[in-house]
Amino acid sequence: MTELGNRLKEARLAKGLSLEDLQAITKIQKRYLIGIEEGNYSSMPGNFYVRAFVKQYAEALQLNPEEIFETYKNEIPATHNDDLPEKLSRVKSRKSVSEGSSKIFDIIPKVLIGVFIIGAAGLLYYFFVNNVGDKANDQINEKNEPVKFVRSENLDKADETEKEDTKQNKEEKKNDQQKNDEQKTVEEKPVVETPKQELAAVQNSGKNSSYDLKNADKFVLKLVTTGNTWVSVKTGSGISKFNGMLSNTGTQSTEVDLAGETKAVIVVGNTVATEIYVNDQKLEYAIAPADQVVQNITIQYVPKNE
Repeated sequence: MTELGNRLKEARLAKGLSLEDLQAITKIQKRYLIGIEEGNYSSMPGNFYVRAFVKQYAEALQLNPEEIFETYKNEIPATHNDDLPEKLSRVKSRKSVSEGSSKIFDIIPKVLIGVFIIGAAGLLYYFFVNNVGDKANDQINEKNEPVKFVRSENLDKADETEKEDTKQNKEEKKNDQQKNDEQKTVEEKPVVETPKQELAAVQNSGKNSSYDLKNADKFVLKLVTTGNTWVSVKTGSGISKFNGMLSNTGTQSTEVDLAGETKAVIVVGNTVATEIYVNDQKLEYAIAPADQVVQNITIQYVPKNE
């Protein structure tokens, strides 16, 4: 490993960067980065790329590239042929200009000959039109009488019929447009959608949680168990609507109609195995069943007309 490679590697490790990280930053292939650290430049495309890769490596580690090149100039290969492509380009350009000029000089005589032929043909055509053409027109005018055009009565009738048809078509289009506008007005009347039922948790503390039920036409509870549970349902005034066990081997579900009531108090003994549906909408427990197996749930029903 060269002194330059050792310094760059130490700077990379000091920043906590791997070769893969440096590859992602500089877009230089990992094998070239390894070559720079080991001082092995034979795997790189040329001396120009060696210097370019070292510069990118140093900048990625926030080192001064000029200071690196000056300190380790004996280790970094120099590029003496950088201006060779420019010289070759100039030679090629001069050669192209010479070849193009030669071709242009070959074409000029042919162009001049073509212009001369076109000019001669133009003169002959002008002479023919002004001399022969005038005589031919005079002979034709002497022999032929002027042609008279007489408008046909049928043509007049056809014009009148066409005007009447056009007027009728315009009236029909106007009527059709009015019908379409009326139909469009009817179709564009806004459709009033019925608000969807809202069942939202508003408060929870410990094992107690409360919900608001809005935009509902009825107040019906359905209790379903997937195991064994004890459930109690009471109204806001304390009247019991259901009190008993639900089991997947016995009574698995029950339905409680709370028509005329605005509040329901539900006590669930095993929330892990109990599902509650309010008007066929499943109630999502505000308190995770795994955290509180026994829960007290209050549902406040707000009728639509309130």
